[in-house]
Amino acid sequence: MFNIIRTAIVAAAIATTAGGAFAASNTKEFGMAANADSADRHVVIQPGAKWVNVNDGDTVEFNVEGKSFTWHFDTLHGESAFELSKIAPQGVDAGKVTVYVGANPLYRG
Repeated sequence: MFNIIRTAIVAAAIATTAGGAFAASNTKEFGMAANADSADRHVVIQPGAKWVNVNDGDTVEFNVEGKSFTWHFDTLHGESAFELSKIAPQGVDAGKVTVYVGANPLYRG
């Protein structure tokens, strides 16, 4: 009986850890959260907005309905597109805004 309970607890811990690691690895391909003081740009996402353009290497502070977060874009690919909600912190409703990440201008041919 004790072994069954211990096995269930260990399995739950592994599942929780794996889920957290998956969520963290999902956003790493887009960059990382940054300090607001390091922002190169400040973008206000207006209601009804459909997209925002950034460059790889940009650090952008987003303001969505009065809630702000800052993100440093460091994508694995030269150009990328994804939903802003993938990088928005919990409690920030980014809606269906698509982020289009252009290649870093420093590395353009």
